[in-house]
Amino acid sequence: MTHNISGDAPYALVVDDDALILMEATSILEDAGFRALQAMNVAQAIRVLNQYNDLVQLLFTDVHMPGDADGFDLARQTTERWPHIAVVVASGQAQPRPGDLPDGAAFMGKPFSAEIVRDHVRKILPDEKLPKPLRT
Repeated sequence: MTHNISGDAPYALVVDDDALILMEATSILEDAGFRALQAMNVAQAIRVLNQYNDLVQLLFTDVHMPGDADGFDLARQTTERWPHIAVVVASGQAQPRPGDLPDGAAFMGKPFSAEIVRDHVRKILPDEKLPKPLRT
């Protein structure tokens, strides 16, 4: 699939340890106009964010991944260290408890559709930070 993404398109970091879901979420966000970076666990995601945090506008993360930290931990760390990055957390198993999600983050269940992802992204990112295909 070829994605026509403009040079000024915002970046999204997609984090999931399931390669198929990682590819699906990346494709959905690229089709919505983002340029996507990928990671398969929290440690990789933090390395990507340390390098590209000034470019990333959206973190889209799974909850359950290998390692000492999960997607809720990643969401909280991201919001604390890089408050300009909007956060969407997705899970097919976990439901957020009080304190799991940082303020302003969105949660959605799996499986998800492109429409559901786009709706969540529109709700948490201001219009001027959205890629052109998602702007109202």
